[in-house]
Amino acid sequence: MLMRAKDSTLLVIDLQERLLPAIDDGAAVVEQAAWLVQVAQHLQVPVIATEQYPKGLGATEAGLRALLPRAGLREKIHFSATAGAGLFDLPGGERRQFIVCGTETHVCVLQTVLGLLAAGREVFVVDEAVGSRRPRDKALGLARMERAGAVIVSREMVAFEWLEQAGNDLFRQISREFIR
Repeated sequence: MLMRAKDSTLLVIDLQERLLPAIDDGAAVVEQAAWLVQVAQHLQVPVIATEQYPKGLGATEAGLRALLPRAGLREKIHFSATAGAGLFDLPGGERRQFIVCGTETHVCVLQTVLGLLAAGREVFVVDEAVGSRRPRDKALGLARMERAGAVIVSREMVAFEWLEQAGNDLFRQISREFIR
């Protein structure tokens, strides 16, 4: 099962200012998510982002928020982004593949992934673009998602599968700007 740009939506979960200092290597998680957002935008893959109770946890990290489409931002109070109404109604919500990044791996990411799988979606979780406060919780969350049917991938797997082939201007542009 390959990730295809025409079938995919990138889902960025809860990368919020007040939560990030507690996340193990939180700055790197945001950096990886921003990379994915930019590649998605170059390849016309829709991006949806969630914020868990922003009154308490703050908004999405400012640099990342500046990259996100306003129409794809959703506030939530449930841990799962699939709980309640709205996720599948956002631009890209109808697609069959969800590429997932964000925090926390063992809470909101896990519950969202399980909800996406229950809704019949193909789910890919980007290892270096998810995080938890404790590394052990991240590892357990990834293992549980994989056992449930999600595929754990790297950011470059996402980019190269979305690109599908070399030898064209788009491949050269992505290679030059994002693959170093």
